[in-house]
Amino acid sequence: MNPLVLSAALALVLPLAACGSDSESDGGGAGGRTTTLTVYAAASLTSTFEEIGKKFEAEHDGVKVEFSFGGSSDLVTQIQEGAPAAVFASADTKNMDKLVDDDLTGADPQDFATNTLEIATPPDNPAGVASFQDLAKKGLQLVICAPEVPCGAATQTMATNLGVTLKPVSEEQSVTDVLAKVTSGEADAGVVYVTDVTAAGDAVTGVTFPESGDVVNTYPIAPVKGSDESDLAGEFVDFVLGDTGQKVLQDAGFGQP
Repeated sequence: MNPLVLSAALALVLPLAACGSDSESDGGGAGGRTTTLTVYAAASLTSTFEEIGKKFEAEHDGVKVEFSFGGSSDLVTQIQEGAPAAVFASADTKNMDKLVDDDLTGADPQDFATNTLEIATPPDNPAGVASFQDLAKKGLQLVICAPEVPCGAATQTMATNLGVTLKPVSEEQSVTDVLAKVTSGEADAGVVYVTDVTAAGDAVTGVTFPESGDVVNTYPIAPVKGSDESDLAGEFVDFVLGDTGQKVLQDAGFGQP
């Protein structure tokens, strides 16, 4: 072929080839395509669901799991407003019920874990918090979740049960925000979940209290109706409920439903 004609032909073919590569993304599944599964999950599930997501990807070639973690009530609002979630995992049944009532779940929610409260303090526990009742001490810099967030609702129920009046300096929209204020030294104490204290390691001191078992949060999970990845969403739900998912959750301190 004439060299000039060959150069002209390559100039036309190469851009087309480049466009084809982009459309097939950087995945490793059939045809090189990657399918993204978007999971909205309660903030208290962050470390466990990230681990479960990696194990799910390892068993599903060409699938990438992307998470949006936050307070369950905020996540519900986002889904109600059309956020592209394929799966929702809540830290309580109350917020999952909002999706059910709006006919936004693709299947009946399934309970997959439970959790209880624990007090987190800085490592040296400078305020000497030893009980839930101590959270009412004058001058204590206490941080808790807002009442609409599952950990906040559980904290309020516990306070009511024990006749303790809490006067927090701050109410946060997720349990991870409460924990961050404790680990940064902005608070003397925060009420979080047992699993958050475990995950924080040496960054906090956990203060248990005997009444914690009286208020238990149950975590439900469900595919979100209308997702483009409804079959894959169902498989992820089954994976969380299965042996692999349950082992990850129980190793992190979650209870069985």
